[in-house]
Amino acid sequence: MPTSECVRVVVRSRPLNEQEMSMGCTYVLDTDPSCCQCTIANPADRTAEPKVFTFDAVFDKEATTELLYNDVVYSLVESVLEGYNGTVFAYGQTGSGKSFTMQGPDNWPVQKGIVPRTFEHIFEAISTTENVKFLICASYLEIYIEDVRDLLGRDTKQKLEIKEHQERGVYVAGLSMHPVHNVNECEKLLQKGMRNRATAATLMNTDSSRSHSIFTLHLEMFEVHHGREHIKTAKLHLVDLAGSERQSKTRAVGDRLKEATKINLSLSALGNVISALVDGKSTHIPYRDSKLTRLLQDSLGGNTKTIMIACLSPADYNYEESLSTLRYANRAKNIRNRPRINEDPKDALLRQYQQEIERLKGLLRNVQQPTQAQTPSIPSDDSRHELEKKQLRMDYERKMAAIEEQFRMEQITKSRLEKELSRLRDSYDRAIGRAENNEAGLASNFAAQTGMNTEQAIERLKMLEEQIIGGEQLSNKALVEKRKQKKRDAERRRRQMREMERSRQLQEEQMMDAYKDVNHTLQNVQGKLEMEKRRNKALEKDVQDLYGEFERERQDYLDTIRKQNQQLKLLSQLLDKVKPCIPRDCNYADLEGVQRAAVWDADCQNWNLPEVIITKTKLPKTASCNLCALADFINDNEFTFIANSLRSASSSRQDQMFLNGEYSSDSDSGDEILRQVWPFFCSTKLGRKVLSPKIFAKSEAENIAGTYFKPLRQRNVASTTGERGYSTTWQHLQNGVLYTDDLYAGGSQLTKRKPCLLGANFSNRPSPNS
Repeated sequence: MPTSECVRVVVRSRPLNEQEMSMGCTYVLDTDPSCCQCTIANPADRTAEPKVFTFDAVFDKEATTELLYNDVVYSLVESVLEGYNGTVFAYGQTGSGKSFTMQGPDNWPVQKGIVPRTFEHIFEAISTTENVKFLICASYLEIYIEDVRDLLGRDTKQKLEIKEHQERGVYVAGLSMHPVHNVNECEKLLQKGMRNRATAATLMNTDSSRSHSIFTLHLEMFEVHHGREHIKTAKLHLVDLAGSERQSKTRAVGDRLKEATKINLSLSALGNVISALVDGKSTHIPYRDSKLTRLLQDSLGGNTKTIMIACLSPADYNYEESLSTLRYANRAKNIRNRPRINEDPKDALLRQYQQEIERLKGLLRNVQQPTQAQTPSIPSDDSRHELEKKQLRMDYERKMAAIEEQFRMEQITKSRLEKELSRLRDSYDRAIGRAENNEAGLASNFAAQTGMNTEQAIERLKMLEEQIIGGEQLSNKALVEKRKQKKRDAERRRRQMREMERSRQLQEEQMMDAYKDVNHTLQNVQGKLEMEKRRNKALEKDVQDLYGEFERERQDYLDTIRKQNQQLKLLSQLLDKVKPCIPRDCNYADLEGVQRAAVWDADCQNWNLPEVIITKTKLPKTASCNLCALADFINDNEFTFIANSLRSASSSRQDQMFLNGEYSSDSDSGDEILRQVWPFFCSTKLGRKVLSPKIFAKSEAENIAGTYFKPLRQRNVASTTGERGYSTTWQHLQNGVLYTDDLYAGGSQLTKRKPCLLGANFSNRPSPNS
C-alpha cells in the first residue's frame, strides 16, 4: 500500500500595488521565511492579538519566483519524472498574484513563472537522462461559467463533458492532446491557450482571469532496469485558479457579475472538499459539486503529489480576503494524499509482444543453415541460395528490431504495430516456404516484397523517432553537470529544511526541560495563564471575526437570493402574460402537466422538457339552420300574414318547400327565390318594421351561434360590409342572413334593402323560448 503524505502548502505575499498605495493602504501581513510563519493583524482592532499561521514555506514580497520554484516545486517535478502524478495550483483572491506566479512576465528572468520553468526543467532532464525514452503530450483547458472548454482545440467555445473511467479515473472527453518535443513547442501552446482564455478588467484587476485553467503534461517513460523493461506514466497539472471576488469591491455587473458568481461558487465547493477531507468524520466528499473539484479529485486526497501556493495581498483593504485565504490554506495542509508510481496496466501486453518476437527469432535461428565460404569466383547456385537466405534473414531481423523498438517506445500505436508484426511474420513464413519450394525464384520475389515492407517500416520508424525524445544532450557535459548541481542544491535545501524542523523541535524540548525547575514553577503557571488568556482573547476575536464573516456571506447569499427571486418573478410574470397566447390545442397550454413531465438531467445540468405538440381541432359541421328570427319581433297574426304573402308570391313547388322549411339543398335556386319574394316583403309596412336597425341589432346580439366567430362589433361589420361587397346567396338564406349589398349596391339587381335574419320555416312558427 502506498505511503501517505500531506499536501504541501506555501504562502507568497506580494508588495502593495499602485492602486493600494494611492488609497493609502498599510501592511497588515508579516512573513517570517526562516520560521515559515505568517502573521496577520486586524486593522480595525489594533489591540487584538495578531493571528499566526505556520506553513511548509513562506515567501515575502522580496522573494522571486525562481527561489520559490527551486525550494518547493523542483522536487515535485523530479517526482513526476519518476512516475508520480503531480499538481501545482495557486489560490487566492483576485489580484493577489496567482497568474503572476504561475505564468510570470516574459521580460523578467528571475520572475519567470512556474509553468515555463517546469517546461525547462522537464526537457533538460529528458535530454540528459540515459537509457530512458520519453513521449510527452500537452493539453490546456479552462472552466468558464462551469463549462469545460479546450483552449487548444479547433472550436474553443465548444463545451466538453467530464467522464469517469474505471481505470483511467476522471477525464475530459474530446480534449485535444498535442505531442511536444522541446520547450519552444510547449511555450507556443501555452501562449495560444492564454490568448483563447477568458479575461476581463475589473476595479481590482485590469487583467482578471474569468476562468480556471489547467495545463497538463502527460509523460510516458520507457526504460530497461536490470534487464527488465518498464513503462511508467505520469501527469503534471499546472492550475491557475480564478480569484474570489466581492461584488462590493469589483463593482461587477452583467456578464462580469455572472462570471464572479460562478467563480465564487466553484471556490466555495473547493473549500467544502478541503473541509470534508480534513474532517475525519465525513463519509462523503462533495467532488461533484463543481467541475473544478471533479477535475482535481486525484489532486485532493488521491494519487497525486500536490503543492498549493496561497497568494496574499498585504493591504489592510483586503484583510478579510487574506484572512480567509490563510484559513483555507491552513486546512489544506492537513489533506493526506497517497501518491504511487503509475505502472502502465498494459505493460504485460508489451511483454507478450516481446515474447512473440523472441519466439520468431528462435524459429529463424532453427531454420538457419551454415553458409559456404566466400570466394572471389562467381558463386554457385547453392551458395547463391544460401546468400539469398542469409540476406532474407538479415532483412527480417532488421525489420523485427525496428518493430520491437516501436513497441517499446510507442503505446499509442500498439494495435497498428501488432498488425504490422503479424503481417511481417506471415510474410516471412511465405518467403521461407517459397525459398524451400522454389530456390531459383526466391531472391527476386522476396526482394520485391521486402523492399516495400522495408520502406514502410523505415517511414514508421522515422515518425516514431520524431515523437520519442531522451538522451539527446548526454554528450553535453556542462549541461549534465548543471543538472547534477541543481539536484544537489535541491537535496541540500531539503536537508536544511529538515534540520530547521528538528532544531525547532529540539528548542521546544529544551524549553520544556528548563521549566522543570521548581523555582520557576509558579512563573511557568502564571505565564501559561497569561498565554491562555491571550489565546482565549484571540479565540474570542476569531469567533467574532467568523460571525462577521458568516454574516457577510449570509448577506451575499441573501442578495443573490433576492436577485434570483426578482428574476423568478420577472419570468413568472412574463409566463402569465404569455400563457393566454398559447393555443389551447397545444400541449404547453397545460403548464402544470408540462411541469410534471419535465425530468432533470444531472449530467447535463438541464431540464428535459416534452416536445411541443399541436393538435388540430376540427369544429363540427353546422347543421341546416331553421331560424325564426322574425318570431322575436312580430305577433302571430303578423307572422301568418308574412308567410302567406311570401307563399302566394312563390311560383313553384320548390319555392313552397323552401318557405315551409322542407328544402335544404345547396343549389343556387335559393337565390332566385330570394330575388322573387324579397321585394314584396320589403314593400310592406311590416317588412320595414322588421328590418329596422334597432330590431336588427337586437337580433344580431341574441344570435349567439351566428356571432360566435365574429371578432368585431355589429357597427364595425355594418361599416365594412359595403367595402367588402358581400352578396346574399342561397347558403346565406339557409343560415338566415341577408346582406345589405343586395339592397344598396349600385349595380345590384336588388335595391334599397337592409340586412336581416330570415327564418327558413315560415309555416310553423316556434315559440320564443324554444
